[in-house]
Amino acid sequence: MSVWREFFTDPVIFFSFTGLAIVVGLCVFYAIFFIKKAAEAELEQKSGSH
Repeated sequence: MSVWREFFTDPVIFFSFTGLAIVVGLCVFYAIFFIKKAAEAELEQKSGSH
């Protein structure tokens, strides 16, 4: 049995991995967002502009 066929025909597997992919995607997005904002705030604080 093909793994891809099993993935797309079994709704439990499909929705589980789709939900997991969305959650991991959100985690990556917010991690990058937080690091970017923290770096910008640190640069702003070092430059002396409040």
